[in-house]
Order: sequence, then C-alpha cells, then structure tokens
Amino acid sequence: MATRVLIADDQVMVRTGFRLILDADPGIEVIAEAADGESAVRLARKLRPDVTLMDVRMPRLDGIRATGLLAGPEVDDPLRVVVVTTYDIDENVYAALLAGACGFLVKDAGPRLLVEAVHAAAKGEAMVSPSVTVRLLAHFTNGARARTGRRRDPDLPLTARELDVVLAAARGRTNAEIATELGVSLSTVKTHLASAQGKLGARNRTEIAIWAWERRLVR
Repeated sequence: MATRVLIADDQVMVRTGFRLILDADPGIEVIAEAADGESAVRLARKLRPDVTLMDVRMPRLDGIRATGLLAGPEVDDPLRVVVVTTYDIDENVYAALLAGACGFLVKDAGPRLLVEAVHAAAKGEAMVSPSVTVRLLAHFTNGARARTGRRRDPDLPLTARELDVVLAAARGRTNAEIATELGVSLSTVKTHLASAQGKLGARNRTEIAIWAWERRLVR
C-alpha cells in the first residue's frame, strides 16, 4: 500500500510543490493539505496519515506545538511527523525534535531527499538533511537541557557495539551504511539500535542522535 501523507504548510506554492514531487512516486499518496497548525492537527487525528510533513512557522498553531500534540511523549498513539523548515539553523527545529518529530528537512533539500524522508519516516526511521545534521545538533548541544528541561539518566549503559551503532546514527548514517562500516548485518544494526533506544529512553532514532550530541560523544 502507498504511504499516506499529510502536507502542512501555510504557503500554497510549497504545498503544491511538495504534492507534485510526492505524487510522482508510486509508493506515496498525498491524502490532504493543511494551511495552519490547527487544521494540521485536526486532519491528522481524523485521517491518521502514515507521515505528516510539518512546517515550523504557521498561523493559529505553530508547527512545534502541533508536532507535540501529534507525536509528543504524552500521546497514546503518536503519529510520525517530519519537520520542514526554511532555515538550516533554527532553534525551533531542535525543539520540534524533542516534541516528537522523527526527522527534519530544509525546504530546499531537493525532491530526492523529500521522497526519502517520507519513506524513512513511514518505516520508523529518521531522515535528516545531511547538510544540517552536524551543524544544527552541535549548535544547540550547549545548554540544550537548560532550555528544554529535558533530562535522561546518564547511568544507563550501552555495550561497546551499541555505542558504535549509536555514534554512527548520530553522524547521519543510514542502517545500510552502518552495517557496511561495522561489518555486520542489517538486522544486527536494527537490533542494536532498538536495544540502545530502550536503554536511553529515546522514542526514535533522532532522540538517539540528540543523546549522543548532548554528551559530546560526536563532534
């Protein structure tokens, strides 16, 4: 079945462009569009799309708050949200990731990355614009906890191999790339990521990366 997508953006041209790109992929179906945050939340709750593309700055309800309502830690059955932003250094994006977004892209990332992000999110993985990953996470590592109030237990241990996989994921590597780098199978990578996610209390791959960056394990 095709991956069902909701596009939330206050600019008609952006929504139209995204729809044209996504509808050209036979594995993706755009089922609805929303021009503001309140409409995005209402439509997402009603239609239950596989992936919601969420702009950061929108009227009535901003994308961060909308993401939290759809994918936050208090949501019983969270949806998969990919945050889309105009700026590649934007504190709001970091806050959105902590609110539950499974990834983010800049709007000029290109058609290929947009399609890949949707497919990755539908499979429960995270897709982050490669040009953004290192700079944004590094930029907001200092003082991140003070701004968000978010804390994790630092005493939960990872095995040496789990840490290798986590650090590779934090550098933006895909599962296939991690498997090649470490000389292990794809299923082994997935097993280590799932184990690390449970130990760290992370909800998704993006939070695993944030955990590594907050502790300065990646530079």
